[in-house]
Amino acid sequence: MRFGGTESYTERLERTVLRPLAGTSPAYRVFVFSLLAVVLWGLYAFVVQLRYGLVSTGMRDQVLWGLYLVNFVFFIGISHAGTLISAILRVTHAGWRTPVTRMAEMITVVAISVGALMPIIDLGRPDRVWHIVVFGRFQSPLLWDIVSITSYLTGSLIYLYLPLIPDFALMRDRLGRGASSLKRTAYTLLAVGWQNTPRQRKRLERAISIQAILIIPIAISVHTVVSFVFSMLMRPGWDSTVFGIYFVIGAIFSGIASIIIVMAIFRRFFHFEEYLTEKHFKNLGYLLLTALALYLYLTVSEYLTTGYKLMVEDKHLLEILLFGSNAPWFWAFVVGGMLIPAFLIVFRQWPTIPRLVVAGVLVNIGMWLKRFVIIIPSLQVPLMPFEFGAYQPTWVEWSITAGSFAAFILIFVILAKVLPLISIWEVAEESEKKETRPALPEAEAREKVRSLR
Repeated sequence: MRFGGTESYTERLERTVLRPLAGTSPAYRVFVFSLLAVVLWGLYAFVVQLRYGLVSTGMRDQVLWGLYLVNFVFFIGISHAGTLISAILRVTHAGWRTPVTRMAEMITVVAISVGALMPIIDLGRPDRVWHIVVFGRFQSPLLWDIVSITSYLTGSLIYLYLPLIPDFALMRDRLGRGASSLKRTAYTLLAVGWQNTPRQRKRLERAISIQAILIIPIAISVHTVVSFVFSMLMRPGWDSTVFGIYFVIGAIFSGIASIIIVMAIFRRFFHFEEYLTEKHFKNLGYLLLTALALYLYLTVSEYLTTGYKLMVEDKHLLEILLFGSNAPWFWAFVVGGMLIPAFLIVFRQWPTIPRLVVAGVLVNIGMWLKRFVIIIPSLQVPLMPFEFGAYQPTWVEWSITAGSFAAFILIFVILAKVLPLISIWEVAEESEKKETRPALPEAEAREKVRSLR
């Protein structure tokens, strides 16, 4: 509604959020083609691997897992962004989450989709996935992994789609005339006849609430099961009963960092400053600091108990982690992935958003390195009195790794041009609630503040 020729909040919100969907700039196309080139190079490396086998990688009999499993655990970890920011905050009725949820849910779906490909690439023979499904043993954590990740991806797609229905209807009505026939047909089908009636809204909100409650235990189970792939093996550094919670907290930690980075990028390029405010970054910063403290506690506890017992295998593991060939990666994770981000979050001498973005980037780099030092060094320690295993990733592994990260960014960039990055109806609804919320009289407000003190 317009009053005296001025634009209302909802109209301005719709115009700002739907504007990126109108077309593509030359810079956008160059960026997309650059990412596509990296993805194609990674695909070429995968073809080379298919032709020559896993001998084209640095993996051997002793170190049988490498970068592919590191990437797998990392991508499944950052997929927890949608669970924490969207599902948990929705269940707790945190109103400030509304401009953030859509991007978090998109990170979840894209990260799972890319991460799930990594074990398939690691097999060397993609056709063997079918053998795992048909002939797999139910006692195997690998089979549990397939079931949990498939369930998580399915649930996350549903959870992403449900809040999109009103926005699909809005795009059907707003972009219908100027959009192509394909877009118009797609938006009409995806809107499933949405007319914003009270009955439809009630059913949609109930469905979203049910899915939000269901997705939380599924997400927790996914990274717990991922940890079982390691902790159920008799390997130094893996034989731990706390790996489940260790992996879940690590996933939430990197997931929060990912949503901070994504928010800052789209805020800058799509001019979402009015909706992704400094308050949102501060709140996410508090969550990031909480996750960092929990992860630091678990890290210290894990290595302290290992070092205290100091079994022969554990002694070898700690030597190569703290002082040996893997020491640079371990200390880079400790200093760059935890201590410096903690300093950036706690000490506020610099502007909030750049400071938290730098912390988020360092956290994600550190968490990738952490997955590396969890997986590789434990496999390098010999189980028999032979020489230590050696692992040096080849160009094939690095190329596929670069292609996987490029694919993650590419899918996200393409989705940003076909889906609204902010949930329009939820942000507008939250704004209306704030406007209709009765304000306390000034004297009563002062008295309430005084009583809280």
